[in-house]
Amino acid sequence: MRLDELRSSTNVDDRRGAFGGYGPHLAIGGGGLGFVALLVLSLVFGVNPSQLLSGGDTGAPVAQQPVSPSGDASSQLARKIVGSAEDVWNPLLGQRGVAFTPATLTLYDYETPTACGEGQSSAGPFYCPEDNRIYLDLSFFDQLSQRFGAPGQFAQAYVIAHEYGHHIQNLLGVFDRHGGSGAGAEGQSVRRELQADCYAGVWAYHANAQFQILQSGDVEGGLRAAAAVGDDTLEKETQGYLVPDSFTHGTSAQRVRWFKRGLEGGDMEACDTSSAAPL
Repeated sequence: MRLDELRSSTNVDDRRGAFGGYGPHLAIGGGGLGFVALLVLSLVFGVNPSQLLSGGDTGAPVAQQPVSPSGDASSQLARKIVGSAEDVWNPLLGQRGVAFTPATLTLYDYETPTACGEGQSSAGPFYCPEDNRIYLDLSFFDQLSQRFGAPGQFAQAYVIAHEYGHHIQNLLGVFDRHGGSGAGAEGQSVRRELQADCYAGVWAYHANAQFQILQSGDVEGGLRAAAAVGDDTLEKETQGYLVPDSFTHGTSAQRVRWFKRGLEGGDMEACDTSSAAPL
């Protein structure tokens, strides 16, 4: 992935090292990839995810990570992806008569206060619509690469672009306006997540058109990341069987399909998951 032409965002709040400690006080913000990292934590420590969600004693501390310097590669990549998202979405929303205001990328480790509750590393990357912030513990990228087999910068960029997609939903006023019931394979949560995947593809299309970011193998890396975090893939790994009524983010095939839909033409209109059937 070529990052040379990308501008680093100044809308970054680097809290790494500011908060720390142990405990299962988990609050997952609106949308995002949070359940993925929750499952990762449960696999690493042998903890029932429901204990984390309910605040029960896990018997093991949240994994502690050494604080990385502000100039590390993952931090710089995240800043540049957010900067490019600002440069892509500002004119796209302007064409629709929607005022663009940037999201704030909040880098943290261990835990941090948010307007959506207390955020922890076990929540993974997530977007909080109450404060227009994307919360990211950079150690999630290690899990994405090592456990889910999706290494590389573009896989990381997909994760950030997905979260920025939730911010775009919020600006458009559609964050909570998706068809279907709240949960399940056809529910509101899945439709919201798949639209964010599609918006991630829209970002990639326009960022490449403006800044020529894509190199050989990048798209495949993004598709691997999308597939790795599908509900069906995660449930097979953690429990060995599927419960479609519990789906929150969509299957691997759905996530890949909607990401590709945005990537192929860069058309926001192609990302209407509220009325799509089938997903």
